[in-house]
Amino acid sequence: MEKFIIEGGVPLSGTITPAGNKNGALPILAACLLTEDEVVLRNVPRIDDVEAMLELLCSLGARADWSGPGEVTVDPGTVDSTDVDRELAERIRASFLLAGPLLARFGRACMPPPGGDVIGRRRLDPHLDAFRALGASVRHGHDIELLAPPLGLKPCDFLMDEPSVMATENALMAAALTRGTTVIRNAASEPHVQDLARMLVAMGAPIDGIGSNVMTVHGSGRLRGCVHQVAPDHIEIGSFMALAGVTGGELRVRDTVPDDLRMIRLVFERLGLRSELQGRDVIVPGGQHLLIRNDAGDHTPKVQDGPWPAFPADLTSIALALATQAEGTVIIHEWMFENRLFFTDKLQLMGAAITICDPHRAIVVGPRRLRGERMESPDIRAGMAMLIAALCADGVTEIGNVRQIDRGYERIDERLRQLGARIERVEDAPRIAS
Repeated sequence: MEKFIIEGGVPLSGTITPAGNKNGALPILAACLLTEDEVVLRNVPRIDDVEAMLELLCSLGARADWSGPGEVTVDPGTVDSTDVDRELAERIRASFLLAGPLLARFGRACMPPPGGDVIGRRRLDPHLDAFRALGASVRHGHDIELLAPPLGLKPCDFLMDEPSVMATENALMAAALTRGTTVIRNAASEPHVQDLARMLVAMGAPIDGIGSNVMTVHGSGRLRGCVHQVAPDHIEIGSFMALAGVTGGELRVRDTVPDDLRMIRLVFERLGLRSELQGRDVIVPGGQHLLIRNDAGDHTPKVQDGPWPAFPADLTSIALALATQAEGTVIIHEWMFENRLFFTDKLQLMGAAITICDPHRAIVVGPRRLRGERMESPDIRAGMAMLIAALCADGVTEIGNVRQIDRGYERIDERLRQLGARIERVEDAPRIAS
C-alpha cells in the first residue's frame, strides 16, 4: 500500500495537458471485441482501471498491449471465451461493458457481478432491459448469462427507463453489430458516450443523434478495426480547475473540448471560480477571491448533479471541496448516488464547515481554514476531493489507500509536482492492531 504526504499552502500554477477520458477509454476498449480486426487506441490514460480492463480482454483470449506512450493495440481476433473472469470483474464496474460486445459477436456472455466504487446502488436492470429489447434472454444466478436467439440479435426501438451511461454504452455496442436500425430513446449523452459513438461510426456503424438523448444506430453484421483517439477527460479538467482555485494559482489546461466544459465552468463560476477560454485552452486566473453567488432574492444556491448536460456526478465531490474555500453558503445535492457524500467527515476533521442533511444533500459554509490530517481515500473522486483539501490546508496531510485515486488519475503526484505541489508518494507501513 502507498500513501501521499502533502504539504499544503502552495499555489499550483503552470500548464497541464489532461489525460484521456477514463470513462471513455473503458467502453472504447470493450468495443474492440466487436471486430476481428486490430484496433489502435491513442491518448489512453495509463491508470489502474485501464490496466484492469486490458487484463480482462486478455483473459478472454484477445491480445492487448501498450504499443507506445498512451497508445494501446488490441487484437481481438483470438478471443476464445465468453466467460468473464470473476476475480478480474470484481476490480472494476466497467467489467460489465464486455457484455454487449460478447453478446453481439458471439451470441453469449457470462457476466459475474461487477466491482467498482461503493457510492450507492448502481442498477444493472437498464443494461438487461436493453439486451432483452434486442432479443436476448437473461438467466439470473450468481452470475448473469446472456444468450442471443439462434439467428442473432434483432434491431429494435426501445426506451430506457433511466439515462444510464454504461447501459447506453452497452446498448450502442450491441446495436452496432446487429444488422438493421436500432433506436435508443432516453439515452445518456455524456462526452464519453459521444466518444464511444464516434468510434463505432469509424468501425462501420453509422449513428444519428450523437450528443442527444435519441440515438439511431444503423448496425452492421461486420465491423472493421480502426485508429481512434480518446477525448480529453472533462472530469480531470474540472479537478485541476478546482485545485488552482483553492490554492490561488494560475493554471492553463491545454487541448480541451470547450463544449464539454460549459456546465462545469458555469457551476464553478457560481462558486466564485472564474475561468477563460483561449481557443481550446482553459485558463484559471490566479489569486481569485472565491465568493459564492446567491440566487435571486438572496436565496442559498444549490449545486445539483444530473444526466448530461447537467453537472457531472463525478464532480460533486470536487465542487464540495472547492466550496469549503469559497465565501458564502451552498447546498450540494448529490442526486444520483446516496453514498457519494459520506467522505465529508474527512473534510470536517480538517476544519471544513459541512452539515450532512441526508444521504444526498450537504450544506457547506466557507471559507474555512483547513489543517492537515491523516485520512484514507474511500473512492476515486472522494480521494481527489481530499487531495484538493490537503493542497490548500495548513501543515501536512497523509492520504492512504491512494490506489483509489490512481484508478482515475494518471501519475497525479508527478503531474502536481510539475505545478509546484509539495506531494510525495511513499510506502504505507501496515498498522499493527493493538
